[in-house]
Amino acid sequence: MNQNKGLLLVLSTAIISGASIYVNSLAVKFGNPYVFTGLKNLLVGVAFLSLILVLKEWKSIKKLTQRQWWQLVLIGLIGGAIPFLLFFKGLSLTIAAQGSFIHKTLFIFVSFLAIAFLKEKLNKSLLIGLGALLVGNFLFLGIEPKGIGWGDGLVLLATLFWAAEVIIAKKALQKLSARLVIWGRMFFGSVFIFIFLASIGQAQAVFAYNPEQWKWVLITSVFLFGYVFTFYHGLKYVRASVATSVLALGAPITGLITLVANEGIVWAPQKAGGLVLIFIGTMLVIGFKSLKSLLINKYADAKDN
Repeated sequence: MNQNKGLLLVLSTAIISGASIYVNSLAVKFGNPYVFTGLKNLLVGVAFLSLILVLKEWKSIKKLTQRQWWQLVLIGLIGGAIPFLLFFKGLSLTIAAQGSFIHKTLFIFVSFLAIAFLKEKLNKSLLIGLGALLVGNFLFLGIEPKGIGWGDGLVLLATLFWAAEVIIAKKALQKLSARLVIWGRMFFGSVFIFIFLASIGQAQAVFAYNPEQWKWVLITSVFLFGYVFTFYHGLKYVRASVATSVLALGAPITGLITLVANEGIVWAPQKAGGLVLIFIGTMLVIGFKSLKSLLINKYADAKDN
């Protein structure tokens, strides 16, 4: 039952991610991306702290061990700060589609790190599924390799940081609530980002934000809240490889939203083929037994209602 709950949560994350990428592509035009990211992280961190206090879980913060505090700080540093800075800088130096594809390889790194550090099993179905997801994203995003540059290297490095964060978060979730882990990621992540901004003399840009910019910060913060809420609550119950592989569904969702918004996307045969491979790969990684259990339970719930 918990696995079904986890699958539904990470599937929700993929949907939110697909919509969030499109919204963020509009919002990031309205200000410094570093300041923009720092503000979003801070607002979501404060929101989760408020949620912890409202649910009277503040005692759980007081009970954190020194090791757990360091876990949360580390998750904030390598999940909520460094990779964001690397990712945005990398995207400014490379082709958008190529950068997006490199980021979409997150599930590959997480899967192999999970085998090494979380003792997740490597099987034929998983390998074929990961391969299908990789090729599917390559086709769907319409990659035309232009050589590897510094920008690609920075995006890859950011992806590696996020992969390591997923493994550390998965371990932390064995003893901590998802809300605490999310709070650590977002709050400490924003602190580190603002330390970086202060070091380069850009922290004051926060005070120059106008109402239009704040509107976009708030809108995207809602999407970010939904993303981290569903993903980390789902990660608590499903394998790390599954959780990150399901996120690959976000790419076609973004494409569909862009198409509906009349942005001029042409659905070439290779995009359709890529979409099919992404869905097949996701099903293989999740496993047909897990999918069958999920569908049967959802059908039973619908019948009861």
